[in-house]
Amino acid sequence: MKLIIAIVKPSKLDEIREALGHVGVNGMTVTEAKGYGRQKGHTEIYRGAEYTVDFLPKIRIEVAVDEPDAERVIETIRNVANTGQIGDGKIFVTTIDHALRIRTGETDAQAL
Repeated sequence: MKLIIAIVKPSKLDEIREALGHVGVNGMTVTEAKGYGRQKGHTEIYRGAEYTVDFLPKIRIEVAVDEPDAERVIETIRNVANTGQIGDGKIFVTTIDHALRIRTGETDAQAL
């Protein structure tokens, strides 16, 4: 099993959710996040005053999938989130050793 963590632009959330539904993803966890990468934030002008935005709004999407499905899910997220602009985000993949569905007691792949 794999845990796929994607940090993406907030405007891409609905498109990613819909695309993942088409490839068979049944659930996900979404968290609002703030951060920066290579762009180190940016400057904006508000009422004539310039200020620096150090942390940009992002969305963190977490999806647990069976190992054979991982590459398809990763490619789906990448294709939808890619705008070609700085700040498109990152995808991290980790291994899940064990999963348990609390309600039924199902474990591992059946718990996903």
